[in-house]
Amino acid sequence: MEMFANSSSISKGMGEVVASDEPHVLAVDDNLVDRKLVEILLKKSSCKVTTAEDGLRALEYLGLAAHQDSSANSNGSKVNMIITDYCMPGMTGYELLKKIKESSMMKDVPVVIMSSENIPTRINQCMEEGAQIFMLKPLKHSDVERLRCQIMQCRG
Repeated sequence: MEMFANSSSISKGMGEVVASDEPHVLAVDDNLVDRKLVEILLKKSSCKVTTAEDGLRALEYLGLAAHQDSSANSNGSKVNMIITDYCMPGMTGYELLKKIKESSMMKDVPVVIMSSENIPTRINQCMEEGAQIFMLKPLKHSDVERLRCQIMQCRG
């Protein structure tokens, strides 16, 4: 498992767990098995997890969808990290990353991109656009523990 770090179910059922002062991670993946795996690993690391099945649903949850008034967003400010698959139908993880980084309200939230494909140009493109980390799938518990450390550093 390689990680590349950067220095500088909102679907039909909401996959959300509420607990006190746990880092809140939005996990975005079109593959149900991968999404559940990430959710389980994050929960084992004492994170609150909300899942989304695609980039559009993630943007809706964050209040960044085109039809939403960004000032009405109540969820985005509660998210400490976003972890998204790169290859998804409709909107790639890279496109989701760009939308998040364009938002004045969400630009400082760390975004982690996951992919099962180790393509250096893709990795570089995501890192240049502001991804915190690029991780290769499948994720393991040790990967998520490192992510949790990243979240805690970014929580201020």
